Amino acid sequence: MAIMGVVTAFSLLGGVGVADASITMLKDFNFTSPTFTHPHPFAKAHIILQISQDNPARWGLALSNAQNLMNYFGQEEVQIVFVAFGPGEKMYLANSPVAQRIAALNGEGVEFDACDNTYKAMTKKMGHPPKLVSQAVMVPAGIVRIMQLEQHGFDYVKP
Repeated sequence: MAIMGVVTAFSLLGGVGVADASITMLKDFNFTSPTFTHPHPFAKAHIILQISQDNPARWGLALSNAQNLMNYFGQEEVQIVFVAFGPGEKMYLANSPVAQRIAALNGEGVEFDACDNTYKAMTKKMGHPPKLVSQAVMVPAGIVRIMQLEQHGFDYVKP
């Protein structure tokens, strides 16, 4: 699997409505060759955690699932990618009740992918781009990212 070496700042996209986030795969997304913000060359387990509900209790459960996976396999032996879309993308709002946990898990190598389609819909509904946690990685479509990762050996979990 290809590893994303350099990430592009959203501000470089110029007027696409993603200036509040910091990492994007929008320009370089290739369905046949997934890239990541955190390399895990020795990972024996690869997990997708889907977040599609506006439910802080479920977000907490999913974050605990990620921590439990790292505790079991070891931080370097498991690659965990959260994919949020629809109402679940509210988990990534900067003022989310789980924002600090996202930052902590990102520091341990967990990736947090955000659906650009949802982001655009949120922007339209709110009348301005929502501010996301800096760890959010914009992907073209959450469901497409899940399909991509499943085709490359990731196990799918929806807590």
